Amino acid sequence: MEQSLPPAESTNISWINNLRLISMVAVVVLHTASPLLFNYKTAHLSNWMAADVYNALTRFAVPVFVMVTGALLLKREYELGNFLKKRLGRLILPFLFWSLVYVGYQWYNEIIVFPADPWGCIKMVLHQLKTGSSYHLWYVYLLIGLYLFIPILGKFVRHANERELLYFLAIWFLTILISEPYLDRFDTAVDLHNFAGYTGYLVLGYYLANKQFNFPGTVLLIILIFCCLVTVITLGTYYLEVKTGELSTYFYEPVGPFVVPLAASAFLIAKHTKAKLHPKVTGICNDAGKYTLGIYFCHALILNILELNDITYAIFNPWLSIPVVALLCFVLSWLLVWAMGKIPLLKYLVG
Repeated sequence: MEQSLPPAESTNISWINNLRLISMVAVVVLHTASPLLFNYKTAHLSNWMAADVYNALTRFAVPVFVMVTGALLLKREYELGNFLKKRLGRLILPFLFWSLVYVGYQWYNEIIVFPADPWGCIKMVLHQLKTGSSYHLWYVYLLIGLYLFIPILGKFVRHANERELLYFLAIWFLTILISEPYLDRFDTAVDLHNFAGYTGYLVLGYYLANKQFNFPGTVLLIILIFCCLVTVITLGTYYLEVKTGELSTYFYEPVGPFVVPLAASAFLIAKHTKAKLHPKVTGICNDAGKYTLGIYFCHALILNILELNDITYAIFNPWLSIPVVALLCFVLSWLLVWAMGKIPLLKYLVG
């Protein structure tokens, strides 16, 4: 009888904090480069290619966030009520706070206009909370849905053997392959939607965190795969933009056949890379890692404020300005949530 995968010891997953931090920086780079990417009709090709490369390079970020969640949470046994109270309780309050911040910010900048009657204002706010008051908050809605499923999914993965986990992941990836816009001509009436979406990333994160790969040249091969996928995504997007005159997300889809192996390779590179950092640098990284959710909540606001002050990818050559502006945004976001965390009434709103 096949045994389930042994869970990795906590001492062997300290790399996850660094991976979460790197993914957060990647999200900020992605959102810094995106306006230039969507400016494909008027931007100079060499500048647009910078956005294309940075987007391809950072597309692993959100899937890796989900994989980290799976690696950390699926291995544990939970009492259902305690799990939902702890996870959703930690998320809902900062989510509501930052959602209202973005509603207020949109009103201040006259992006939305509140009606005169109070009930109309309440309905508008509720509608914003229902659909998302900022473009990046979709991930929080996704995370809430995943939290609701994790206690059930965890029962499966903890008792499943490796073959059963690989079976789940194989059907999940097949579902991705035969979905639109990929090989949908092979889709049938067989309903595989139970295997679709980000749920597969939870299982993939759990599997890769606990599976040991010991063949020679492991890290070199994984890095090569990552670089090849970045190249394919970059050149593929460029080819489709030239061919159709429109920006295509064919290679960018987060639950797509190109980003799934990209995220998996990024995850494994972090797992197999043991960086020797100065203790002070390690301390800084550990401190920043505590605030990744808060940084995620507020970074879009900081990016917009920087944009209003003409601090964007356009301040100089985008190959350099995109990472510089992204780093500035990250640091300012980190300082904001760090300061909020020091204030008793605000520390619960950091995330």
